[in-house]
Amino acid sequence: MVEEKKPIKDELSLLILHADRVIKSAQFAESSKSECIELAKQADHLSNKLRSALHLVASSPLFYDRPLRRVAEEISNTLHRALTLVRKCRHGTGVFCQVFSITTAADFRKVDTLLQSSIADVSWVLSVFDPEGDVNLSMPPIATNDPILAWVWSYIASAHMGQLQDWIESANSLCSLAVDNDRNKKIIIEEGGVPPLLKLLKDGSSPEGQIAASTALRNLGNDPERVRSIACELAVPIIVQVLVDSPMKVQESVANLVSIMAEMNAEVREELGKENATKPLVTLLSMDVAMEESKHQTSSHSKPPVKTSIHSIVQRNKDLSKNPFNRIMNQSSSLSSSSSSSSYDGSSRHSRKDREAESPEQKLRLKISCAEALWKLCKGSVQNCRKITEAKGLLCLAKLIKSEHGELQYNCLMTVMELAYVAEGNTDLRRSLFKSNSPAAKAILEQLLLLVNQETSPELLKPAIKTIGYLALTFTAKETRIIGCLVPHLSHGNTEVGSEATVALCKFASPENYNREVHSKAIIEAGGVAKLMNLRKIKNMDNENIVHELVLLCYLALNVGNSKALEEERVLIILEGAARSVVPQYPGLRELFFKAVHNLTLYQAGDRTNSHTNLNRHLS
Repeated sequence: MVEEKKPIKDELSLLILHADRVIKSAQFAESSKSECIELAKQADHLSNKLRSALHLVASSPLFYDRPLRRVAEEISNTLHRALTLVRKCRHGTGVFCQVFSITTAADFRKVDTLLQSSIADVSWVLSVFDPEGDVNLSMPPIATNDPILAWVWSYIASAHMGQLQDWIESANSLCSLAVDNDRNKKIIIEEGGVPPLLKLLKDGSSPEGQIAASTALRNLGNDPERVRSIACELAVPIIVQVLVDSPMKVQESVANLVSIMAEMNAEVREELGKENATKPLVTLLSMDVAMEESKHQTSSHSKPPVKTSIHSIVQRNKDLSKNPFNRIMNQSSSLSSSSSSSSYDGSSRHSRKDREAESPEQKLRLKISCAEALWKLCKGSVQNCRKITEAKGLLCLAKLIKSEHGELQYNCLMTVMELAYVAEGNTDLRRSLFKSNSPAAKAILEQLLLLVNQETSPELLKPAIKTIGYLALTFTAKETRIIGCLVPHLSHGNTEVGSEATVALCKFASPENYNREVHSKAIIEAGGVAKLMNLRKIKNMDNENIVHELVLLCYLALNVGNSKALEEERVLIILEGAARSVVPQYPGLRELFFKAVHNLTLYQAGDRTNSHTNLNRHLS
């Protein structure tokens, strides 16, 4: 068990008592009297400094005690040596006592130096907490071998005790130190630098200070353990609260902080989701986006519109007042939240008029940051994926993919890709997010097809094709457009795009897909087999890409082995040849190759006996 630290006041009181003991023992010295008197003077000076420190601690309820605790440890060792030395000078009458109490001038010089260093250390601590003084960048003796330690102490102390401007400057200084190297980050966190940064972030009186604090925290959080340490200081509720109701430039900075924390630590990612960080992100992302669903998407069996009565209006306003987040979504106004429950109480420091006055450039930067934060929050998290779609996030993402370009479009597309990736491995999520009659899912599919058909940038083509592949299990046999969009990319000039198209088509033809036979026929009818053959002839692709092509050919052979296209392209010979080179490197494919070749031999003319013999020889 970790021993509890004593209150710093108790530590200082004990040190003062030890210093007084040194002084009293020096008065009874019978040898080296002059040296003992000098030590007593140093001990008295140190005792006075410690009393000043004790007074400072007693008058400051939020005293930052890390440097004083480190100094106190050194002082305790020094006073112990001094007391031992002066006691040796109190001789007994026997020769034996005189022999074992011998002291030298070097002993006194060493202890005297240590006492002077202790005095200097306490003086430095007192100067750091002087409200009239500047941030102390001098080097106390305790930090001579590690100057960064003194700087960190000074900046953190200034953040605790200084005025708002000093607080902001300290946050910027800690941010600069954190940029330099990981060791500085570790020191800042170990020495208690996170709490004052979070306090500054929470304080809404200075957007400049909030940005400085969030930037410093972002620079500290480039490691899973450090992100966990930040979260352990109850950072998540504060981050969500600030994200809900702050000026846009602050929200942008905090959204970037959410991105790095969500990316670095999966536990913190889930914690952010529990605090409902997704709701304000989706709301900010949907700013100025018409979220109404198109009329043609409304069911033909919809109920006729109900006449609005005074009673219904009153009731609706009551409902909205009970659920401020719904009111905010309807009015596109700012959010506010409580810290732990993430319920929105409607109190807003930042008015709608202030938001409307923001520049388009600022709004765009905010949306880019929010989209990236949602992307990182989605990774591997079923909970966060559900929360995003519950807040109409999927429809918002579809609209932005359609209307935007550049980084915002890319971040939105990557968010959709992560949603689809998680949904691929979770049946319930897949059915709820991407059900065929969902307007949001239809809107996403339309944008994916547009990108795959019209986009030329590999940076957008790759995630769009991947997303379609992750959704392969959701498409019905009647959905014939998908295959026709993917097959042409098998021969794409960019090798990575071609590989992604192959992998995606494998998901359509794999044994896990209920509609594999229909999809396989569609691949063949779209010229997929010929493209795979040409791709292997004209490109010097790596083994992994070749394996994807061969797996797809195996699936086609299993699903539609009687296809003339497979016979004409001599797929049987290709697969038999691959058994010699590929299967030994990928033993897990042995059974798949065997079944594919066996199925082809049932439909294609030729010496089936020799085919089986050759196959068994190569796969054995």
